[in-house]
Amino acid sequence: MAETTVTEVLAELAALADPKVRAANEKHGDDHGVNLGKLRAVAKRLKTQQDLARQLWRTDDTAARLLALLICRPKAFERTELDAMLREARAPKVHDWLVNYVVKKSPHAEELRLAWLADPDPVVASAGWALTTERVARRPDGLDLAGLLDVIEARMADAPGRLQWAMNHCLAQIGIEHAGYRARAVDIGERLEVLKDYPTAPGCTSPFAPTWIAEMVRRQRETVTAS
Repeated sequence: MAETTVTEVLAELAALADPKVRAANEKHGDDHGVNLGKLRAVAKRLKTQQDLARQLWRTDDTAARLLALLICRPKAFERTELDAMLREARAPKVHDWLVNYVVKKSPHAEELRLAWLADPDPVVASAGWALTTERVARRPDGLDLAGLLDVIEARMADAPGRLQWAMNHCLAQIGIEHAGYRARAVDIGERLEVLKDYPTAPGCTSPFAPTWIAEMVRRQRETVTAS
């Protein structure tokens, strides 16, 4: 089979671009017009291709970078490479996919989590908080949950948007997963009122931490009761 080139992939992505999709994405800060379902179909066809993924990333095209994150081999990236990629990933969807699809699967995830948490760039720091939220939920051993709540209590209210959102997610996750810290997490959320008035579609859970915590704990209890 002939090797797929970057030029061919970019031409395919350009043909898939839809002005209406782009307009919708731009409302969220993402500058591309490719339907994500179609993008995933391209990725499924291409399968894992680490070299092509690196080349697509270097184009600085948002759709190409999203595709790169779907066809890459997460464990093949060096720590310094992932750090550089995170700092280049300013489009929200690229940032989210890089953290969730690649960095979380990397052997460098914990080292990067600690480094990014302390980074002065709020967008980079938000990635550190996203990785911390992952640990709160899946591997909390060794985490200073009380210390995390201290930082959230002191800094979340004045944090820039993406960082605030990531810290709020961590706050909610601590309250959901760790009953011993639940009352304090709810109290912090109630006092800071971060995302309290965030518009929430019918049937969706509000990102306001006290509401989010209460709903997820209710579901957990229902699951236990049903089983």
